[in-house]
Amino acid sequence: MVAFSRTLQTMLEKGQGTAARTLDRLPSFAQKFLVKILRYPHQYPELDPLVQCMMAAQLKRGSSGGLVSEDIIHARKSFDLQMQSIKAKPTPVKQVEDLRLPLHSGTIFARHYHPAPTKKLPMVVYFHGGGFVVGSLDSHDEVCRLLAVHAKVQVLSIDYPLAPEASPNQLIQSCEDALAWVYQNRKQLKILKNRISVAGDSAGGNISTVVAQRTAHKVYAPQAQLLLYPAVDFKSRHPSFYAYNEGLVLTGKDVDFVTHYYADTHQVELDDPLISPTYGQHDKLPPTFVVTAGHDVLHDEGEIYAHKLRHRGVKVHYQEYSDQAHGFVNLTPVSYRAKKYFIEISKNYRKFWDKHA
Repeated sequence: MVAFSRTLQTMLEKGQGTAARTLDRLPSFAQKFLVKILRYPHQYPELDPLVQCMMAAQLKRGSSGGLVSEDIIHARKSFDLQMQSIKAKPTPVKQVEDLRLPLHSGTIFARHYHPAPTKKLPMVVYFHGGGFVVGSLDSHDEVCRLLAVHAKVQVLSIDYPLAPEASPNQLIQSCEDALAWVYQNRKQLKILKNRISVAGDSAGGNISTVVAQRTAHKVYAPQAQLLLYPAVDFKSRHPSFYAYNEGLVLTGKDVDFVTHYYADTHQVELDDPLISPTYGQHDKLPPTFVVTAGHDVLHDEGEIYAHKLRHRGVKVHYQEYSDQAHGFVNLTPVSYRAKKYFIEISKNYRKFWDKHA
């Protein structure tokens, strides 16, 4: 067992997805044993042991964890490499097509997933996570594939402009224009009538609900929203921020960097609904499905946002995955548990949306 653990430790330290998948097949007691060998310094006993192993290996490599750094170019390359390193055979989708969207705010790229091209299906406009600074169509390709297949929907993943090169106004306008483009092309895209929603993880959850707030009285307003561990409050620091701000995928330092790049650089106040939708108008928002991770600096703000929406009469489904950390939907290529959870989310979101359509 010790010899195997050393071999696996070496593989993990090289960031190989094969090692993570091998580790994922081990019983939890073996995973916990490896966590001890790797000397993971943080006390998160309820955290998925696979995540603990992966974070311990990252710390062994000299990385303190985290998503964003002072060197934005390096952060983007590093995130892309991390996603590439855990890549597996993609979930088959019948039609996947890269598109150019000629928007009022400028041309952007998007990727269209359609699991049944001959049928009319609802459309989910998806905004990827990455702290508004990193992430791409490729980094969230598997997420969109799973969502399309298991929610039985079309997905249009949006390659929006990133901060700090783009200001919050520019970024959000681009995403709102993408939603409007989908509405304008609803017949060509074979979208079921009145069945367009927005979705996103982390920063993408923020973008989704900011766009929903801004379009609440417009003809192309989304009819539902799926918010996966969304960032909704730049101003406040809740207990979960202090409980989980080290040794995980998203750290307290990340939040500080993102605040600098997205808000401070562009002189946007931290309680401006443009970046902190928890302070925005919650009336007239569509049915909202909120997912949080138990071990996440953003956990509390997501839960509070769900309560605020419910208080304003919005139909809300709230689901917490207590053993998961921020970013778990990106771990589906290496984690059976993360994949199981996200398939469950996708199916339940469709049921929720159908119920409130």
